[in-house]
Parts: sequence; structure tokens; C-alpha cells
Amino acid sequence: MKNHAIHKPAAHNLHVLPRVRFLPQCLPRSRLRSCQQPNQQNLKILQRPFLSPPAQRISVSDRYSAPWFLGGLRFFLPHPPSQCGYWHGTTTRRIPLAIPVASPTAAVLGEIGLPAPVRELAARTWDVIIVGAGHNGLACAAYLARNGQRVLVLESRNRVGGACTIEQPFPETHPAVRMSPCAYLAGLLHPKIVEELELPARGFHWTPAVNGLFVPMLDGSSIQLWDDEAACEEEVRRFAPRDVEGWRAMNDCLTRLRDALRPPGDGDRWIGDAPTPEEIDARLGHDDAARHLLYDWSMAEFVEHYVEDEGLQIAYLGQGVIGTNASPFDPGTASIRFHHASGRLGGMPGMWGYVKGGMGMVSFYLCDAAQEAGAVIAAGVPVAQILPGEGVLLEGGERIAAPIVVSNADPRVTLRLLGSAADAEWRMRVEGVPIEGCTVKLNVLLSELPNFTARPGANQPHHYGQINVPLTKSEWRSGFSAARRGELPTYLWGELYFQSVHDPSVVPAGMHTMSVFAQYVPYAFAHGTWDSRRDEVRRLALRSLSRFCSNMDTAIIDAQVLGPPDIEQKVGLTGGHIFQGECLPPYMWSRRLTPRTPMPGVYLCGACTHPGGSVIGINGRNAAMAVLREHGHVPHA
Repeated sequence: MKNHAIHKPAAHNLHVLPRVRFLPQCLPRSRLRSCQQPNQQNLKILQRPFLSPPAQRISVSDRYSAPWFLGGLRFFLPHPPSQCGYWHGTTTRRIPLAIPVASPTAAVLGEIGLPAPVRELAARTWDVIIVGAGHNGLACAAYLARNGQRVLVLESRNRVGGACTIEQPFPETHPAVRMSPCAYLAGLLHPKIVEELELPARGFHWTPAVNGLFVPMLDGSSIQLWDDEAACEEEVRRFAPRDVEGWRAMNDCLTRLRDALRPPGDGDRWIGDAPTPEEIDARLGHDDAARHLLYDWSMAEFVEHYVEDEGLQIAYLGQGVIGTNASPFDPGTASIRFHHASGRLGGMPGMWGYVKGGMGMVSFYLCDAAQEAGAVIAAGVPVAQILPGEGVLLEGGERIAAPIVVSNADPRVTLRLLGSAADAEWRMRVEGVPIEGCTVKLNVLLSELPNFTARPGANQPHHYGQINVPLTKSEWRSGFSAARRGELPTYLWGELYFQSVHDPSVVPAGMHTMSVFAQYVPYAFAHGTWDSRRDEVRRLALRSLSRFCSNMDTAIIDAQVLGPPDIEQKVGLTGGHIFQGECLPPYMWSRRLTPRTPMPGVYLCGACTHPGGSVIGINGRNAAMAVLREHGHVPHA
């Protein structure tokens, strides 16, 4: 059908998703009815075909208060339909002054509240209850609701998004600053999630960090590993002339492994059940280097196999231990590098980038998608117990019935919620997955960007990519050992990101945000506590940066420090482990937990399931499809 026309509203030709009720915590509708004359871009938007699948039609009397879904965008009419004109075919007539609506979830920074009193929610009939409104739980809810399931999502916190949300880290002194407490960049977010849940139409905008990875050195040298191959190889040629061919071969190995296991389209083995070792072997063929990368090389072995220059080696070592409680000299850590290089977001393999508004916008758009599909999401409602085959018991004492419960909580929390109902063998498997975090996250407010002595300047190309402050090999070894003993190391490895250079909306004019992701730190100190030693950790992190920067002492306005126990308390991740358990080879692919559990009607959908940790979303989709298939439904996206 070449000509998609918008007619006068009539029940026979207007298809919309189920009505979205604007609750008190959402923006008042009056603020959404901005009257502006449509321009050519508006007309093009209105010409688009409906991207949302036909669903329940609403009555003429409801169309004024319900949103229109045109071209995948949600609109409110400034007048009742009978008072609006229309636009048809190529003839412009008086058209509704309809303006795209900003994310309702983002408008309240994820603090969506209760859609109804708990007792009313408990009285309703539900097909599925999802415990936890992290990004995977929200994705799972969206797919289930789009497939006709009556879905209730229960989040214990007042804010949805889990580790991928947006907060005000300095509410008293700088309330306009917006940062994600844990997640910082998008790279592994699955293209199917972006496409099927229409994230761009909801406002999702992603700026690839094409300036790559910048690493300054203590001797004053530096290297910028650009995304552009020619520019990157020129940097390598300048920094380590003998390693250009080795660098190229190392990246070719990553590319071959990504193309084998994660080709574009439906052959991607992140989709659905994890492949068996035999299936992986069939895809890898005789590529022994790719097999070593996936299964057994340490990160040190990986880089040393391909490049000789020690400076280039240490520039890259941190990429093998991100969020991982292991040393880069430990077997299997090279697979962490592969995991983080295996994304295909935006059709740019291996690329990471900045989400406009902050990483939490991903969760907020997923929340919008789930609600628009008919899912009900309730925040501030902690679950006390999962009752297999029956539903859940809330901490307030209410029971909510559903034959299926999907847990977005980490597996240790899920075990606790199951109590004696947990299968003994499954309990042993869950308890066998290491889940103690070793990272500290600093959310920093700056008066100016860091001035790196290796490449001076307050607004340079490297500020627009990612920055690593490296450790020597001996510092890597001693730092990891110190954290394992419950002590702080002499220096921290850190990865730095500056959201504000791409997106000034997150900070007042003249300021910048800096996210610092650093390791290793102990979950529990041998002497003292995180509360008593937090300022010491802050000084250590900033001292580690100051080895490479000349202005850290004067540039910092404020800094929030989140150690593993803080992450555990803030977002409910056991041990403060950001991936719901280690992502090393013994706990990945077919060895990772599956959505299905031995307990009747109980599923998992979080990062503890295949394909692992990070902001991916496909974990939630995989769980939704498993629920639908196993309960007699033919799932569609």
C-alpha cells in the first residue's frame, strides 16, 4: 500500500495500542498539547505507515484523552477529533495540531509510582508477574504484553531501570545534573530491541564514540585507538611501529569470532537458547585463535600473542577485565574483551556510544513501550516471596496471583525469594556462580574537562571517546592481590566517559560530567567499612587520574562514590556485581543460567541469563519468547 492516509477519526480505520492513562505522576496532559503549526517534517511523520501492530480499538469518546500512534510516535490532539481537521493523501487540509510526546517515564526520572492501590492490583487477574523493573524486565514485559499477556511488573525501588536509570547524584547542591548511577555507554543493546520496540521513534538517539579509546602513559606518550582503521593504524605505527601487522591480526581475530557467533540477522546466537559447545565449534571451524579467545586466553596472553610493545599491551589490558573480579593474567579474561566487542548497535560492529539524556533513557523508553502495550508497572512494591505456580507474596502481606513469575532480580536474590521452594540442584548451580563485585563507580561533576599532560587541552578529540588510565603489569598484579586481601591498591585502573561533551542537556552550562569506572576495590575491607573509608577511595581514584592530568584538583566540583556494597544497596545487585554474576567462560554460553528454571512457572530474564551482562535487552526478549512458546502461544515480536 503506497499511500498511507490519515482520515477523520473513525472506528473502522484508526488502529491504536491500548489506551495509556496519564497518572498523577506523569506530565499533565495540558503540557503535552503544545500548539504549533506543522511543518514539512511533521507532514512526513504523519505520512508514515502505522508501525505499531493493530490492537484494541478505542471508542470515539476515548480518542480525545487517549494518544494516537502514528508512524510509531505517540500524539495527543489539542482538541477533540470532531474539532480537528485531517490530512489525506497529498491534499493538505486542516490537520490536528499533534506534537510528539516526550517519554512519560523520563519526565519523572523513572519514579512512576503506583498505577492503582496494591489491593486493587491484587484483585486483578494476571498471566505473568515480573519481579524487578530493570531494563531486561521491562523488555520482557513489553514483548509479553504485545503478545496479549496480562503483565504486572513489580519494582521494589521507587525508580525503574535498575542499574540503567537516571538519577540526580547531587540533589541538594546541583539538582539539574543527571547521571546514570552505574551504566554509562551503549554498545551491546541488541538491534532487535531497538527496532521491534521502536526506540528511535520514542526518542532514542545514540552518538557513536568514533574517537575510540585514548590511553595516556606515565612517560608522557599516548595513543588514541580510533574507530577508523586507517587512523588507528597510523597511531599504532607512531606508537609501536613494529606492531601494526600484529594489531591488525588481533582485531581480525575479534572480527572473525563476532561474525561467526553474532552475524547480522537471525543467525545471531545471542537470540534464543545459547548454542551448545558443538554448535559453537561448528561455527568456528579450524579457527584456533578464535577458540582461544573465546575460551582460555588471559587478556595478557591475547595481547602478547599479537603485539610486542609493552606500552601497547598495557594500554589494552583493562579491556579484558571490565566488571570482572579477575586479573588480566587469569585464564579466560580475553573473552571479556570479545564480549564487549561483539555489539552491532546502529550497524556498527563493536562500537560503543552515548545515549542522549543518559543511559537510563534506554530503560525509560522500554518502560514506555511496555506500558503502551498494556503492561502494568508498579514501583515501590517490594516482593517478599515467589510462590511457584501461584504468584508472589508482597512485603506488605498481600498476595498477587499469577501462574508465571519471571524474575529480573539476580539469581541470589531470586533464590532468597524462593526460599525452600528452590530446587536443590538449581540452588547449587546458582551458588556456584561468583557474584562479588570489585569495581567502584564515581559520578563526578567538573568545572572543566581533564587536561591530560600527554595531549594538553580542555576540549580535545579524546574527550569525545573513551579514556583509560592504565596500570603497569606489576601494578595490575599487586592491585588485584590487594583487593582480594580486603585492602586498597596503590593505584586504580580507570575508564572515563564524558556524557556532557555529546549531550549538554545533562548538566548546567559551563559544567561537565565525568563517569569513572575503576577497579580493583574490595567488597569488604579487612579493616574498616565503606562508610568509614569512602573518602579514602575517592582520593585514591582521583590520585590515580592525577598521574595523567594536570587539573584534577581544581576541576572537581563534587563526586559521588559507589563501591560494591553501595551498588548492592542502591540497585539490588548481590555483591555489587554489575553483570549478576561473572561473565568468564565457565559461566557463559550454554553454561549460563537459562530463562527456564526447575520450579514450575518460574523464569529468569536478567543479565544472569544468556547472553550475559551489560545493557543488552535481548535477555528479556529471550525470556518472553520462552514463556510464550512453553505455554502454547505463537510469539511475535
